[in-house]
Amino acid sequence: MTSTKTAAKRVWPAYNTIWRWHFYAGLFCLPFILVLSISGAIYLFKPQVESVLDRPYDLLVMTGKRATAEAQVSAALAAVPGAVLNAYLLPETLHSAVRVLVGQRKDLTRVYVHPETLQILKLEHDDDKLMRVVHRIHGELLIGDIGSNLVELAASWAIVMIITGLYLWWPSNSKSLAGIVYPRLSKNGRVWWRDLHAVTGFWISFFTLFLLLSGLPWAKSWGGLLKEVRHISAGKVVQQDWTTGRSSELAERQKMNMAADDESEHANHLAHKLEAHQHESHQQGADKMPQAKQDYSALDRLVDTVQPLHLAAPVLISPPSKKSPEWTAKSDAQNRPLRVNLVLDASTGEIKSRKDFADRPLLDRVIGYGVAIHEGQLFGWFNQLLGLLTALGLALLSVSAIVLWWRRRSVGTLGAPPANKKSTAYTVGLIAVIVALGILLPFFGLTLLTVLLIEHLILQRMPSARNFLGLSQATVE
Repeated sequence: MTSTKTAAKRVWPAYNTIWRWHFYAGLFCLPFILVLSISGAIYLFKPQVESVLDRPYDLLVMTGKRATAEAQVSAALAAVPGAVLNAYLLPETLHSAVRVLVGQRKDLTRVYVHPETLQILKLEHDDDKLMRVVHRIHGELLIGDIGSNLVELAASWAIVMIITGLYLWWPSNSKSLAGIVYPRLSKNGRVWWRDLHAVTGFWISFFTLFLLLSGLPWAKSWGGLLKEVRHISAGKVVQQDWTTGRSSELAERQKMNMAADDESEHANHLAHKLEAHQHESHQQGADKMPQAKQDYSALDRLVDTVQPLHLAAPVLISPPSKKSPEWTAKSDAQNRPLRVNLVLDASTGEIKSRKDFADRPLLDRVIGYGVAIHEGQLFGWFNQLLGLLTALGLALLSVSAIVLWWRRRSVGTLGAPPANKKSTAYTVGLIAVIVALGILLPFFGLTLLTVLLIEHLILQRMPSARNFLGLSQATVE
């Protein structure tokens, strides 16, 4: 029996070692988990929230003949001097205001135009929309690529936190499901909080891991590395349906805001400055601009082609740009398997090519399904409910973890589980897991090595730090 236990310890580390990993992973992750849980729970209901906010612009009274799409775009451009057409959104109902996206370099403005009178009903910077702000908090904490890297780092350690938590939860000798799959509510104090923490963690662990992994392709570092690997393996530039970090998003937007014949952003900027200086009215200015930048006469033909297809909303029709040399239309639905991309012939209005979700590479489809589930849009209200329960579960995990930590810590210490010098050897199982996670999650691997080096080279030599972090204890299990 003793030899069996010894052999087992050579494969997996002792309980206290895993507990320390779980503690430190949680200590770092908890602030991020709370922010991501709250912002993610709100973003799950983006369709409902935006429907309420836009309701005044979707209940317009129509009395006459609708203006042409070209005239609607001209009105939108007149409201934002110097801008170019980024995309025309097909109205979702006959009583909806027309949304026109106009851009200036990296800026994007959403213009609400009355489809009959051409009155400008609302101007809104796209980055100022409530759900865009929530999305940016969730993805990059409103601080760009640095925030994206921080979120990726937190997600990497959160994966470790979940895995180590399941290891600690695993019932080895229990004869009852109490405290394992349901909490012992009759208990008080630490046992009650421990059960609440462990049972909640068990029930939400799978979906939490799914959410963490499905969000990685959007992160600046992990997603950028994935894209580079795809470029190398394919031997060509790979077009993805998602961006990686804020800089990638702004670069894509800038391409969409540059006419196809522009040589640079600077040339585009100078052209708009010249137009703003010369024009006496919007129409006069438009006449003086190069035809390639201002000719949207094909738009009405293309609207007539795309509208009968009844693509999943929102449907965007975009002119030639640095991103695409031809007119395009696409469904930008959050339920990504419904997305369609079209290339259009401006002269005839015909569809030159069509790419459905099923036509995309396997990896793109897998990620597309993952993101649709992540955002709560793949299978309706139940998907939203599942995401909401997971977000609430993560918040509950965080609160219960803080309570457990605060109750068990001694004055003058961090409250970390005591280190066990005889059980922290680099066992076979531990090395295998670390290597696998370090390869799959580079940020985890790099930070783990950094922490271990700091601990062994600096903190172990400082008595006060050893006592505070629990490194000086050598309890034998």
